[in-house]
Amino acid sequence: MSLMNNLSTSMISSSSSTFLAPTSFNPSRTQSVSVPLKNINIVKCVATPQEQQNAYKTKVSRNANIAKLQAGYLFPEVARRRAAHLLKYPNAQVISLGIGDTTEPIPDVITSAMSKRSHALSTLEGYSGYGAEQGEKALRAALASTFYRNLGIEDDDIFVSDGAKCDISRLQVVFGSNVTMAVQDPSYPAYVDSSVIMGQTGQFQKDVEKYGNIEYMRCTPENGFFPDLSKVARTDIIFFCSPNNPTGAAATREQLTRLVKFAKDNGSIIVYDSAYAMYMSDDNPRSIFEIPGAKEVAIETASFSKYAGFTGVRLGWTVVPKQLLFSDGFPVAKDFNRIVCTCFNGASNIAQAGGLACLSPEGLEAMQEVIGFYKENTKIIVETFNSLGFKVYGGKNAPYVWVHFPGRNSWDVFSEILEKTHIVTTPGSGFGPGGAVRVSSESAHLVTGRMSWKLAEDSSSFTIESNSI
Repeated sequence: MSLMNNLSTSMISSSSSTFLAPTSFNPSRTQSVSVPLKNINIVKCVATPQEQQNAYKTKVSRNANIAKLQAGYLFPEVARRRAAHLLKYPNAQVISLGIGDTTEPIPDVITSAMSKRSHALSTLEGYSGYGAEQGEKALRAALASTFYRNLGIEDDDIFVSDGAKCDISRLQVVFGSNVTMAVQDPSYPAYVDSSVIMGQTGQFQKDVEKYGNIEYMRCTPENGFFPDLSKVARTDIIFFCSPNNPTGAAATREQLTRLVKFAKDNGSIIVYDSAYAMYMSDDNPRSIFEIPGAKEVAIETASFSKYAGFTGVRLGWTVVPKQLLFSDGFPVAKDFNRIVCTCFNGASNIAQAGGLACLSPEGLEAMQEVIGFYKENTKIIVETFNSLGFKVYGGKNAPYVWVHFPGRNSWDVFSEILEKTHIVTTPGSGFGPGGAVRVSSESAHLVTGRMSWKLAEDSSSFTIESNSI
């Protein structure tokens, strides 16, 4: 398979953003890679206390909201089951298509900048201590000009952070416990779990697999993975991710225009997660702020994690426009700034040097090459599932492929795929009651022959009781 197939379709243009820079992908990039198995130290995030006999107990009550969380956080549980599988099959070559971690090395143009900044810290001239909690001015300016050019977003609307996931929790602190919230169903679990911890929700209802007081906006193949807003109740906060994790679906300009109007009509705030915007191949918005009126109702979070391999480096940003006001007229940005200054000392100066290098012409080109590699992996996954008779969703505008197994429990499907093919996926129930199975292209080096063989080898397991869509 040629690595250049269909990559030309990702060469897109816009006057507003270099999110749309064409992919520069190296066709000589070796695809067949032997990946050694790693010993993984796993911390299981659990919501129930471990039993201890005769243990001393303090008189401090446990946070009742944390007690509402269900079992383990999704991704540590997937990692635990993967580790158990490796103990059972120590010689298995496991393909990890589960947690959306990255595998490609950070481009040299970026690590060189971080190395230079790191070494400078050992000199009197280059040393710096605490920086601005909101991020270094040069990086904020580069983010504004690179991703929000002509959109009315200014440097001081941007808050640099240690990642979008961390900012989601900080935003929840800003909103407090008395707000109501809506999420796409399925959606990234951090939105719901942070809402539970803040005390915004009721108890978990096992019969419907939902928390009380959360509006779950159903996103299915039938509605194009965009909710029917006429059936969505009014909430204070709306979490929305596009391109979507986990379905890979990307909202159109017309759909986002409807979402902004819906928020404005209801006086709601949209928290727009754009962590995969650079994966976009279609002429869809890369930023919510491309939609007229969005600055009055929306916040946007973003990250270098999936663009530059910064999952471990940790660097992201959040845009809070000055036009966004609470019901009493107070600017949301001022409260977010207070939380940032109180709970955070700013992103690492070394990581910020890397972020600035990411936004150089050479850095942007290098990130597009990495994204092109992951998109080729996604293409392989889609073709493989299609060859086995499955309809798959997503994959074009995000590193995720969404596969339904109607009538099956997604954890059961996860276990069956892992047991019979040594492939790790992610059970969709971890993303909400409407879950299926998510497959991530970021997590492994793939070759067409090997993956097709491993799936086709036990392909009957995918059709038993599944009525493949």
